[in-house]
Amino acid sequence: MSTINKVPASAGAEWLLGGFALLRRAPVALGTLAILWGLGSTVLMALAGATGLTVLLYAAQFLLILAGPLFFGAMIWAAREVDQGRPAQPAHLLQPIRDGHGLALLITLLPQLLASFALGLLLLAMIGPDQLKHLGEVWVQMQTVAAEGGQPDPSLVKDLPAGRLLLWLLLVAITFVGIKWMTFIAAPQILFTRADAITAMRNSLRACVHNWTAMLVFYLLAGIAIFAITFGSMLLLVILQLVAGPIIAALLWQLVLLAVLTPVLAGAMYTAWRQMMTTAGSAAPSTAPATTHIEV
Repeated sequence: MSTINKVPASAGAEWLLGGFALLRRAPVALGTLAILWGLGSTVLMALAGATGLTVLLYAAQFLLILAGPLFFGAMIWAAREVDQGRPAQPAHLLQPIRDGHGLALLITLLPQLLASFALGLLLLAMIGPDQLKHLGEVWVQMQTVAAEGGQPDPSLVKDLPAGRLLLWLLLVAITFVGIKWMTFIAAPQILFTRADAITAMRNSLRACVHNWTAMLVFYLLAGIAIFAITFGSMLLLVILQLVAGPIIAALLWQLVLLAVLTPVLAGAMYTAWRQMMTTAGSAAPSTAPATTHIEV
């Protein structure tokens, strides 16, 4: 039995600060895990691309999509280790699989797959196959013009059903938020309370809806932080380009961003789970006072 706690809007800021605090306690250890993932992903894509076979390139991308929840689950596990005074280790990258949580974490991809399929069918039903084909042609033309440095011709989109497309985009945005909330604190429940994937996603969605003000604050501050870190690191990119060349510089820059942002976000989700969910037999969260409880 788990309890959903009602937390104040300011808790969203505490989650982000909690992520930075965990990174500050073990920057090398947590950053190393993210870098290992980044290097592994880069090597896999490079090997697939070197074959010249498109099918292998798509297969590599599909494998990385499947591995995404496993990697992020490993980062959340490492964040808890640091929080409890233990070191984060490279072996933690395989911890979700060793503990038998791999399948449950993979199931968290299911809402995204179902939503993508449903939204695709909805777009087809809303604008029809002819307009969908025309939309694809317009998109390709606009991409080509943009790649050549030109300005897209407004007449390209004059025949498109703008109202229906805007409605569809609104539905996409709402669905995107819903999916993110379903998975926001699902992984910690799967890893630390052995909840099944469906229960974890249901609890995550209910907790996020119940604490929508805190979620809004978190996403706002996280967006600002990501922009600031990315923009500020552009100076590092310029220096690296002078020293190592553009290709190596871009790779190193991406690894540095990964080593900073991934542990922070994983730590923030771990902190959010501790505040929004109380499991049976555990102490109530002390970092943010809960005013309301909902048993699930």
